[in-house]
Amino acid sequence: MTTSTSDPGRNAELIRKRAAELGFDACRFASAAEPWPASARLAQFVEQGRHGEMAWMAETEDRRTHPTAMWSGARSAIMLGVNYGPDHDPLEILAQRDRGAISVYAQGDDYHELIKGRLKQLAGWIVSRFGGELKVFVDTAPLMEKPLAERSGLGWQGKHTNLVSREFGSWLFLGSILTELDLPADPPSGGSCGQCRACLDICPTGAFPAPYQLDARRCISYLTIELKDPIPREFRPLLGNRIYGCDDCLAVCPWNKFAAASREQRLHARDTLRSPALRDLAALDDPAFRALFSKSPVKRIGRDRFLRNVLYAIGNSADADLAPVAEIHLQDPSPLVRGAAVWALSRLLAPAAFTQLRAQTSEADPDVVAEWSG
Repeated sequence: MTTSTSDPGRNAELIRKRAAELGFDACRFASAAEPWPASARLAQFVEQGRHGEMAWMAETEDRRTHPTAMWSGARSAIMLGVNYGPDHDPLEILAQRDRGAISVYAQGDDYHELIKGRLKQLAGWIVSRFGGELKVFVDTAPLMEKPLAERSGLGWQGKHTNLVSREFGSWLFLGSILTELDLPADPPSGGSCGQCRACLDICPTGAFPAPYQLDARRCISYLTIELKDPIPREFRPLLGNRIYGCDDCLAVCPWNKFAAASREQRLHARDTLRSPALRDLAALDDPAFRALFSKSPVKRIGRDRFLRNVLYAIGNSADADLAPVAEIHLQDPSPLVRGAAVWALSRLLAPAAFTQLRAQTSEADPDVVAEWSG
């Protein structure tokens, strides 16, 4: 039996109250049926090939054209946010060249599981209280959540294309519920980036062709997480010690002065992931990798891709003492790892020593041969 009131505004306030009780830091509402300009931007993004190897973006483009393309019955969107603000400056570790920099969002537990559980609890409560059908999303379906969040007033998409919040700065995980209920839409936040271009200027690889545009093929987050092949040579020196994702454009945003550290313990950085030594990370075999990154989003890229990133960081460390660490991986079972080890050694060893090592090494894999020759 449902207990919906005849006042949609009252219903919205009850939902907002329940969301807060479940641990959401923000809850706002948007129409899911109004015109949707975001689809044109997505079409241009895909047409220009800026999605790189993320083929799923092109394959699901039709379903992203509008929230109702996902579900024709959707009338309102309930947009939820969870603050994951760090308790430290994420840019400080970039100066510690013998340490690995892991994106803030991946230093704690996987947010997908945390938010999905809360969304399901909220969804169950909504159905029991108000009836109607609904669908739950947390970054795992072709729903464009950032434009919906902007429409609801959670924030606005900044020049780096990520959501910026007046209250939480750059550090807000999103979840959404599409529902048949008619709920009054909240007004936009009215925020703005103004003349600021700090996020554009700090990007090491120039991933922003223009304000509000991203070329994922140049983005360090894409390169270290989504790209399965060796990272193009032109970008490797620019990675620095970033081994999983990149926070530069988020961390430099002036709106972060209003942000606070997350109150959610499971999203806090684990001590082992705040500034892990590259030497230790390079020693991980598959079981050790899985153990270290249990319940972490890092685990999804697998040990080989992760070791590729670690070895590029070792190559950028300028620490010759790490050369033996890289040399061990010339015998790694993975050609991806072996190739990264070759590149690291080419950066750490004197030319004569590198040439001598190459002469002593037999490698039939063509990709690794190309690294020796590069």
